[in-house]
Amino acid sequence: MNLLKVMATFVMLLVLCPMATVAQKAPKGKDQLVTISTPHGDMKLVLYDDTPLHKENFLKLTREGFYNGTTFHRVIDGFMIQGGDPNSRDDDPRNDGSGNPGYTIPAEIKPKYKHVRGALAAARMSDQVNPKKESSGSQFYIVENHQGTPQLDEAYTVFGQVIDGLDVIDKIASQAVDGRNRPLSDVKMTVQVEEMKKKKIAKKYRYTYPQAE
Repeated sequence: MNLLKVMATFVMLLVLCPMATVAQKAPKGKDQLVTISTPHGDMKLVLYDDTPLHKENFLKLTREGFYNGTTFHRVIDGFMIQGGDPNSRDDDPRNDGSGNPGYTIPAEIKPKYKHVRGALAAARMSDQVNPKKESSGSQFYIVENHQGTPQLDEAYTVFGQVIDGLDVIDKIASQAVDGRNRPLSDVKMTVQVEEMKKKKIAKKYRYTYPQAE
């Protein structure tokens, strides 16, 4: 009887193993790895394929050098860090937060993408003036709270994730700020993108790509 049980278990393993192999199969193709460099270190990010308008726009602005020299102009410890405003390059801190590239992006809100720690999301105007929840053409924020910010879920477009350098978010969020939550010392950024195999990204950064719906 024991022998029969062992054989039955062995057969089940033979049946299940191919399924497990498929589930754990390495991702195919290439992706764009984004690096945001700051005085406090580098953050590595991936952007989601199923938020294509936001992904393409962010990559376009990055390749044009749009973000270089801009700052994280609004940081709230225990909440998030916000950047991407072209106005933050000038010498007038009072206009930070009101700049944009001259257009908005239609919302691509996916319920499966939550505001977890390190989530990259698009800033936008309030519902009162922006009922369609269209995103800013350039401004973005990154969640710093270690438990996430679920109160923002399904209200803003989450379109990427920091996969390395989470400690850098904490360092930026802990900076001394003025009454408008602007860091007293500029936190300037340089943003670059490189193409890399998804398999390499997944292995190097221990990142699991979300499954397509």
